[in-house]
Amino acid sequence: MAFAQTNISIKNRKATYEYELIERFVAGIMLVGTEIKSVRNGKVNLTDSYAQFINGEMYVKNLHIAEYEMGTCNNHIAKRDRKLLLNKKELLKLDKKVKESGLTIICTKLFVNSKGLAKLEIALARGKKTYDKRESLKLKDSKREMDRMKKY
Repeated sequence: MAFAQTNISIKNRKATYEYELIERFVAGIMLVGTEIKSVRNGKVNLTDSYAQFINGEMYVKNLHIAEYEMGTCNNHIAKRDRKLLLNKKELLKLDKKVKESGLTIICTKLFVNSKGLAKLEIALARGKKTYDKRESLKLKDSKREMDRMKKY
């Protein structure tokens, strides 16, 4: 069964500016009803989303998947908590890292794979200080200047 659009990829652009990403994981996401249709239409906002452990299971919070336009009264809730699907070894590793040090788990990218399943890339991250953010902006500007000079 082939799907028309498998190149759906929604990124959290603020993540690399606000956080220092340490380790990345790809997790399945449990969607219900019309949520996958909205994901395929690209109606997702990852900006303030993060993952949290609740009773030994990981849930993503503040992930906004807009209601499907063609949905009926059975449409989904836009900002509900959604369960992430990871294997037990990954869950234990993440839980240990989050508890022992001041790390958090943020959402960096949502995509649809070749089988048509929605996957969420999460990252173990540490918040940047203000001076780190300024440094990353300087690096970005200098890289842009270097690229500009290469063209000429």
